[in-house]
Amino acid sequence: MGFSGHLPHRPPPRRAASRWKVPGLTRAPPARSLRPRPFPRRQIPRKMAAVVRSDAGAPVDLPPSSSSSSSSSGDSEVLTVLAVQPGGKVVAELVGAFNELTERMGSTALSTCSTRLLFRCLKLSIPLLRALPSGPDGRPPLARALAVACTLADLQMDAEIISAGMMRVVLEAGATTLLEVKKYVGVGTAHLLHECLRIRKLRSKVEELHDDSASALRKFCLSYYDIRAVVLELAFRLDRMRHLSYLSRYHQQRLALEVMKIYAPLAHTVGASALSLELEDLSFQYLFPHSYLYIDAWLRSHEIGRASVDMYREHLLESLIRDDELSCLVDDITIKGRYKSRFSTMKKVLKDGRRPEDVHDVLGLRVILNPRPAENTEERGRQACYRTHEVIKSLWKEIPSRVKDYVARPKANGYRSLHVAVDVSDDGKPRALMEIQIRTTEMDALAAGGAASHALYKGGLTDPSEAKRLKAIVIAAAELAAIRLSDPASSNNRIGAEIDRRDRMFRLLDKNGDGKISIEELTEVMEELGAEGDNAQELMQLLDANSDGSLSSDEFDSFQRQVKVLRNLEDEDDQYRTMLGEKLQATDSTSLIRVYQKELGDKLAVM
Repeated sequence: MGFSGHLPHRPPPRRAASRWKVPGLTRAPPARSLRPRPFPRRQIPRKMAAVVRSDAGAPVDLPPSSSSSSSSSGDSEVLTVLAVQPGGKVVAELVGAFNELTERMGSTALSTCSTRLLFRCLKLSIPLLRALPSGPDGRPPLARALAVACTLADLQMDAEIISAGMMRVVLEAGATTLLEVKKYVGVGTAHLLHECLRIRKLRSKVEELHDDSASALRKFCLSYYDIRAVVLELAFRLDRMRHLSYLSRYHQQRLALEVMKIYAPLAHTVGASALSLELEDLSFQYLFPHSYLYIDAWLRSHEIGRASVDMYREHLLESLIRDDELSCLVDDITIKGRYKSRFSTMKKVLKDGRRPEDVHDVLGLRVILNPRPAENTEERGRQACYRTHEVIKSLWKEIPSRVKDYVARPKANGYRSLHVAVDVSDDGKPRALMEIQIRTTEMDALAAGGAASHALYKGGLTDPSEAKRLKAIVIAAAELAAIRLSDPASSNNRIGAEIDRRDRMFRLLDKNGDGKISIEELTEVMEELGAEGDNAQELMQLLDANSDGSLSSDEFDSFQRQVKVLRNLEDEDDQYRTMLGEKLQATDSTSLIRVYQKELGDKLAVM
């Protein structure tokens, strides 16, 4: 049971001969040219009216801009061009996707090599993905690829894995080959894609899927495949599980069973607990829909979720910081929160015939203490754990029967921690008990990565030698990728935390490094994206506020802000569409409304 919680379920981003022998393929699939055909030419006047067209073809007036602000009028023109001009739209896709991925990755994973690799990948993949038809789930391929890439970025994966996530959709559609990915993107990305194609055949290695065969498959996967390719496969599995509504009931349950038996425990084993928790819950939802609804309703009725966990975590942290005695023992306090997934709650309910009210660790906090240096640091850590226990008892009512002192009496595998359960009910409203684990940084390191690792236990690896070997493999893969993507120590143009996020894309487009984007540089990137040169001239005229024939950093930043506005509007539209769809499906179960899927969209017929 991980403490990282669920991945933030953000709406999917907008539309957005090989030298390796792939198992099951004797020859590479036919590839489309990496140079997509230019978009149809479309003349849009420089001073055009701020009018766009709805899906039905009727003109829709944009909100009038303020007469006192010329920049507002210019912004309206740019937004209009981005909405209707093919060249402007594809550049907006490139800028928006790059900025979103780099923001999610965090500064530690962003070197000059990483951002350039990501930029090359997006320039290659976006036009190819835009040219592909929608998938069987109705989503554009670009939306699917970016959704997977964002999941990987949220997991703080490196640029090679994220690029492989984008290119895999292109590769599976036959629009490129591994050799072309190696040439235009990079060797590391091509290697990960090759490993992913091997992992796709994993299920066919057994005839019958049961606990023993699933465990054997997981160990085989961890032993013979690149660990980063395993994480990539898990991200694709999660994306597919989020969009299974188009499949028949049988196929939904078959895929959910594979995920429950193989991929969710595998995610635990490689340390991606956020992936594992969501994979378990989605599989549970498809395998046992009625039980899922029952557990979900009970958890919601007790207000069990991220908000309540965060509230308790902040309250406890403030109390521990204010405690003078504890401050003398430790120099740092970290508290992590989690709430039990629907699937984990269901297992607890089924165990020994429990009722939901008897599940005592639905909410959980983990307090990690860093003892101050001393002659006997271990003893000081023990004292800090017990002092923290006293503070907790002063805040909430403790359940004595639920106290487990593994600090004084460690488990056989070396696990040490102090577990307590408290009653957090207030205002007469009953709530589930909250479990709190108290440990030092040394104890936490053993539990997280050593033989006592809970993730390894969840993944079925309880042998200490296996755990040690797996940890070494994961660390080696991460270190190798970090070295390959790191910048030289003498690099003067490093793109890292010290450089403003808004300048990353600007520096990549400014190829000659003169501090501005010329019309030649803009034309080159638009032609690489499949647009015509005339589109670049028109976009330059709109963005060039001082009419000097080039784009400064400030002018390009204004363009990036407008792209972000459009993407936010589209994301909100996706959210509302999803919410409406869920409500309509709930109403449909009462036979009041039926939803018919037609080529032109959802048509509602009120019965």
